[in-house]
Amino acid sequence: MSTRQFLFSGFGGQGILFAGKFLAYKGLTEDKQVSWLPSYGPEMRGGTASCSVILSDEPVGSPIVSKPDVLVAMNLPSLDKFEDAVAPGGMIFYDSTLIGRSVRRTDVTAVPVPATAIAGDNGIPTLANMILIGKILKELNDFDAASVDAALKKVISAKHADMLEVNYKAMKLGADYEG
Repeated sequence: MSTRQFLFSGFGGQGILFAGKFLAYKGLTEDKQVSWLPSYGPEMRGGTASCSVILSDEPVGSPIVSKPDVLVAMNLPSLDKFEDAVAPGGMIFYDSTLIGRSVRRTDVTAVPVPATAIAGDNGIPTLANMILIGKILKELNDFDAASVDAALKKVISAKHADMLEVNYKAMKLGADYEG
């Protein structure tokens, strides 16, 4: 992997920034150079939120992701806004529960995941973000249990340690999803 750029986008409250932070910490636990840049609208919860993450074997020169290799779209406005920005040959992961259309581009790999439905069906309605992360890591051949566990322990505070297992469960559901 020399450098991989990710862009997460959705509504505030969907865990966009948390998912990006998890991925950044995972990179840190693997001795990667990392950049994490959150961005959200003034409304916060319910407004738009996005997060840029860069993982690299070399120093990261700028935290700005204008041509993501991987786009994660958790709602239709995000897919509409960022689909054309994805680098040719890149990947678009999207929550097909909330997005009623397919990816229009033919030069990228589209991965629809009904993350919100899977989360609801498994009693973890707030973890669609982590279901998508699990699928991303599986598709990128990067689902390493040790680094996933280490990153989860970094982003989930000791106060919420009871959420470690449920987040891991959500990621496994995503990794095991065959759609």
